[in-house]
Amino acid sequence: MGSVRRRRGASSLVLLCAMAVLTAPGLATGTAYAAPAAPAAPGSPSVPGAPAAPLPGPGGKSLEQVRKDIEELYRQAGTATDAYNLAEAETKAQSDKIVEIANLIVAGKERIATLKSRAGAAARAQYRSGGLPPGAKLALSEDPNHFLDGAGRLRQGEKAASDLLSELDRTQTDLQRYAEEASERWQKLEANRVKQEESKKQIEEKIKAAEELESKLEAEEKARLIQLEQEAQYRAQTAWLSTGAMKDVNGKATDAGKQAVQFATAQIGKPYKWGAVGPDSFDCSGLTSQAWRAAGRGIPRTSQEQLRLLPKIALKDMRPGDLIIYFDDASHVGMYVGDGAMVHAPRPGRNVTMAGAGSMPIKAVVRPDA
Repeated sequence: MGSVRRRRGASSLVLLCAMAVLTAPGLATGTAYAAPAAPAAPGSPSVPGAPAAPLPGPGGKSLEQVRKDIEELYRQAGTATDAYNLAEAETKAQSDKIVEIANLIVAGKERIATLKSRAGAAARAQYRSGGLPPGAKLALSEDPNHFLDGAGRLRQGEKAASDLLSELDRTQTDLQRYAEEASERWQKLEANRVKQEESKKQIEEKIKAAEELESKLEAEEKARLIQLEQEAQYRAQTAWLSTGAMKDVNGKATDAGKQAVQFATAQIGKPYKWGAVGPDSFDCSGLTSQAWRAAGRGIPRTSQEQLRLLPKIALKDMRPGDLIIYFDDASHVGMYVGDGAMVHAPRPGRNVTMAGAGSMPIKAVVRPDA
């Protein structure tokens, strides 16, 4: 009965946080988020207290060491996955560019052929009319002024057609050069994509290794593992808050930021899945990119590209909707939702949830709607 109350309490905390975010994304920080919002494991407290007695893990390792090993394996897999996703996206974009240039070349050739055909038709018509030189036509014309006016327009038309053909020829030359450069660029990107695709084997091996570690745990150990994760997050968040990191953070969300937060928090409870961008599952950057897409802003797909391309802001200027990039290799990202909390898709085997914004090492904060 006590564990039921505790689970209900943890679920209520998630619900209250979500409701607070949706109704007031720019909450003051007087009650900064200090505990992880993930539901507690059966038989474990929702807010960590005194550490429970450690249980032995697989291979004689402590369960805490197993937890660290699992988290590191998933983090490495996340880094490799982002690198592959980026390489695949760049290669596809370059391929699309090559197709676009090829279509322009074809259209240009058709235009040139049409103009040359018209020029040839005009020449043939002149031949059929006798091909008289302008001087003879002037002498034979009943209205010299009319002839001169027409001859002037003819010369203007011929010059315009000639200029247009020259311009089209130059454009075709440029397009051919662009096509060659684009193809060379594509070959380099494709080589990188193949390289990253080969690293997918390493990704799969890391995921398999992490899953095997977890699969060897007994039910009690799995429950304890979740508790250890919560305790680690709690300690990190508490230490972060104690530095005064949230002291001056009181930014208000923009309308777009509110929409992004609403989308992200609405996904709470959906499972994490590598490479997923919804609607039924997400990875970390899939969640943040889709949340901002729902708010009408397209942003890069991966956490590394979000860090590289989006404007960086100071922590004190953070507001709901901003993205928090974690770890030195930018392998994880969450969305700040206000009051010291963020929403994120943690890792395989876990669901989209709220957590303390400082529960992992922060590398930078970026702003999609700067």
